[in-house]
Amino acid sequence: VLELSLQFDTFQHLVYQQYSSFQPVRTYKRTIMAQAGNQGWDLGRFFRTLYFFNGPPSPAKFIEFVVGKLSNPSPSEPVNAMDSSGIVLVAGATGGVGRRVVNILRNKGLPVRVLVRNKDKARSMLGPDIDLVGNLTNFQVVGDITKDSTLAPEYFKGVKKVINAVSVIVGPKEGDTPDRAKYSQQIKGDSPEMVECIGMKILINAVKASVGVRSGKLIYGYEGNSVKELAWGALDDIVMGGVSESSFQVDPTGGENGGPTGLFKGVVSTANNGGFTSIRTRVACDMTKEKLSCICFQNFPVPEDLSAYDGLELRLKGDGRRYKLIVRMSSDWDTIGYTLSFDTVEGQWQSVRLPFSSLRPIFRARTVSDAPPFDPSNIISKFEYDGKLNPTFVEGAFQLPVSSIRSYIKDPITPRFVHVGSAGVTRTERPGLDLSKQPPAVRLNKELGFILTFKLKGEDLIRESGIPYTIVRPCALTEEPAGADLIFDQGDNITGKISREEVARICVAALESPYACDKTFEVKSVVPFSDPFTVDPENPPPEKDYDVYFKTLKDGITGKEVLERSPAAV
Repeated sequence: VLELSLQFDTFQHLVYQQYSSFQPVRTYKRTIMAQAGNQGWDLGRFFRTLYFFNGPPSPAKFIEFVVGKLSNPSPSEPVNAMDSSGIVLVAGATGGVGRRVVNILRNKGLPVRVLVRNKDKARSMLGPDIDLVGNLTNFQVVGDITKDSTLAPEYFKGVKKVINAVSVIVGPKEGDTPDRAKYSQQIKGDSPEMVECIGMKILINAVKASVGVRSGKLIYGYEGNSVKELAWGALDDIVMGGVSESSFQVDPTGGENGGPTGLFKGVVSTANNGGFTSIRTRVACDMTKEKLSCICFQNFPVPEDLSAYDGLELRLKGDGRRYKLIVRMSSDWDTIGYTLSFDTVEGQWQSVRLPFSSLRPIFRARTVSDAPPFDPSNIISKFEYDGKLNPTFVEGAFQLPVSSIRSYIKDPITPRFVHVGSAGVTRTERPGLDLSKQPPAVRLNKELGFILTFKLKGEDLIRESGIPYTIVRPCALTEEPAGADLIFDQGDNITGKISREEVARICVAALESPYACDKTFEVKSVVPFSDPFTVDPENPPPEKDYDVYFKTLKDGITGKEVLERSPAAV
């Protein structure tokens, strides 16, 4: 359950006791330093509040609630530790680069999941333990990125990063010579369009929710052309005998740039031992033909999975008060809340970031030392803005504009999707290029099903997805060992060769490097194509610090920007 609360609340002023009558939100009574005089209690508004959030009264539910609280007054939630490191999904794991990526990740002790089309082939190449479903370190799922029906959502649960080494298969034509000359090769299996473009789109859609996007997920609010509204209802201290009153409205011109914004406003009073106001969402069911039998109103929708993100960011106009965020992992009303307070600046629009890692487990105003770890994959989108007593508390009218609530990825952002592409993808339409000096795939792009054209379209889909990415464009791949000196370049101009093992190491290193994030680059070794590269096993070359290369890269360079200019030297 996610319960987002803005509260006027300080525990120094509150003493919690068991309350004798039924409370829909909390089973406690508060003794506070409040206004001595009593005011009339609006019983009608109390029942309207209950009806708004719970629908028609149900004696059976009331009895179930009371029995449950009497038999289990303390919260009980299973302790399921979440793997904070996340799983790395390797697509194309049986290919030359893919299987090397898997081996490197496993040797580093990182949790790996492989996506392959052929289970038996994966076992023979990657080892018999790779498909042990339930093993938290390594297991295999069988799917085809060209067929979205084969990519079940559970395949990607827990996946935080992806290395994609899927590529169309190019092989020799029938009757080719033993040297397998490139000019006698052809596409084997699915077409370049199906694998490199359509398959890329399917894979991105399958993993996007798991790995997250740079801009975060909009939970509520108004941002440019993005609008996500929620149904709000007041849940004030009327439920405890108080007289405070609030509402949540849409101000069509009250936003930061003159656009719409949500506006939490009302009057807070400590009369009748009250002193808080709140607004909470009510979610209506989807009244489609397939769902006519569902309940029309419910307090908690399907849990929101925000495990790809590091916290919630609120864009609001402060009033100088302190507020509180409460996040819950259970749909029960009376359960542990993971809590974090924050301050606002009066009269200023500000972005408030609240990291999940800083949330404290609280139950009935007490810290729960043995609470289960917070799990952002099991959040129900229930938002509440409460005002309760705190050092900055002032009785009377208030208003708090809230333009958006969204998840965020903390800085520095590292790549979530690393893709192995190919050098030469922008050269097929580059004017004035001497094709005789280009690799065979550039010369024979059309004969090979426009292989580079569709590889470039696949790259564009990655760049447009919003997922933090790295696109590695190796030159001709070899079976030589890693260790040669390298040249990293941008603009799609270089030719040469590089070992598959080296490319695999670059991909794994990119996962943890903010310098590689949102970069597209080509890479080759300094060794001429005609010269073999070998390594002395007794004196291997030192491991590279790939950040040295990543730091030289620039944003926005793909090679497409030079298509209308004079061709660069190769």
